[in-house]
Order: sequence, then C-alpha cells, then structure tokens
Amino acid sequence: MRAPRMRALRTGAGQEAGYVTAETAVVVPSLVVLLGMVLWAVAAVAAQIGCVDAAGAGARAVARDEPPERVRRAVRAVAPRGAAVETAREGELVRVRVTARAAGPGPLAVELGAEAVAYAEPD
Repeated sequence: MRAPRMRALRTGAGQEAGYVTAETAVVVPSLVVLLGMVLWAVAAVAAQIGCVDAAGAGARAVARDEPPERVRRAVRAVAPRGAAVETAREGELVRVRVTARAAGPGPLAVELGAEAVAYAEPD
C-alpha cells in the first residue's frame, strides 16, 4: 500500500515575498537617515549647551577680574571645539559671547551661540 502524499496548499505567500524585500530596501535606508539626523540634532543641542556653559564661565571669570589667559582657559574647558569667544566691558557689566558652528550633513551646518552678562566685582 502506498503512503498518501500531502499536497502543499498555495496561499500566495511566495508571490508576496518580493514585496517584503522591496519594502525593506526602502525602509532600512530611511531609518538610517532618520537616525543620522537625530544624532546630529543631539550633537547640536549638546554644542549649544556647551556654548551656554562656556559663556557663563567666561562672564564669571571676567567679572572676578581674572587675567585674560585664565578667562580663555575657563571658557575653553567647556566650550565646543572651535568656538570663538568675545568679551566686552560696559560700565559695571561684563559680557561674554561664545559662538560655534555645529557641522552637519550638507547644508545643515548651524551657527550656535550664547551670551552671558555679569556684574563686575568691585576692586
């Protein structure tokens, strides 16, 4: 006696397998681009926070009448790499501005900056 053969039922799954591959080929690169943009945005926010912290540290140092070299060291310790620093004194106020450029892919480079003002300590 012969064993009965089982027939595989065709559900059409074999025909749709190509669609899954095509959709994956579109979705994966899109997710990679999205992840890259999110990482760039996080880096830009971190650089902005660094500018804010550096401007505050610089303003405090200038207000205490620290030597210029010490002010630069205080600012550079927390500023993003390549940041520019400007200091000004206006009467009793000292003003420190820190600017930096957050490099991004293509035209997404952004100019960041922060400014801090403090009262100069009396002599």
